[in-house]
Amino acid sequence: EKLAYSQAYKDFMEKNPKAYLCSCLFILDREHSGKDNKIHFDFWLPEKKKMASFRVDGKVEFMDVEHFEKKVFEKVSTDYTFDIEHFEEMIFKKMSEEKVNGRIQKLLFSLQRLDGKDFLIMTGFLSNLGLLKANISLEEDKIILFEKKSFFDMMRVVKKKDLPKKD
Repeated sequence: EKLAYSQAYKDFMEKNPKAYLCSCLFILDREHSGKDNKIHFDFWLPEKKKMASFRVDGKVEFMDVEHFEKKVFEKVSTDYTFDIEHFEEMIFKKMSEEKVNGRIQKLLFSLQRLDGKDFLIMTGFLSNLGLLKANISLEEDKIILFEKKSFFDMMRVVKKKDLPKKD
């Protein structure tokens, strides 16, 4: 609602009537009691083949986005009214079931449309250098993919003999 009623959004839509919502990003900061929570709404501009974003936390701020991919983003439904904390609770429950250790520091939820269906794609950062990844089906209201990785799993370890030789 805050976005829809803002003058920045109204001006943007007047200049870009074919722009459509292609993703939303919700950042939950659990390490600092929500002090750094953020919400971004990303819009695809098909005529310009670029993305624009609005940051909505306290005030509404327009931001141009660098777009490096060559793909066209699918339109995300705007008919949702959900409580992001409901999905956070789903993650806590799954962590307990999977016996995942570590305290959540940050959760990133990205609302995206893949293959004609809307999903929340979650990345979580844990205090023990762990990472959580989950895909949540909004249609089914359930976690359809859940995995835990360590930070070190994400880094590629290169043996010294495989490094390029210095001249």
